[in-house]
Amino acid sequence: MDLTVVIPDDLAERLNASGVDLSRRALEAFATEEYKNERISKAELRRLLGFQSRYELDGFLKAHGVWNEYSIEDFRREQQALDRLGT
Repeated sequence: MDLTVVIPDDLAERLNASGVDLSRRALEAFATEEYKNERISKAELRRLLGFQSRYELDGFLKAHGVWNEYSIEDFRREQQALDRLGT
């Protein structure tokens, strides 16, 4: 699907002055927001952005201030699993 966003020329010129492709920036912003609002999965986000590895995606998310939800309950559950394994 192609999506067209109309931006006035003067704004597009200013926004594009950073040298980073404005279309890519728009895609990344949209995709990140959809992921943060749990409308797409991590795998779908990776596919949408064209990343080859989950490490590349993790780096992207970190750079954009998107952190995985990790509660104290998650930590305790993992600690119990490690204790059962003897590590």
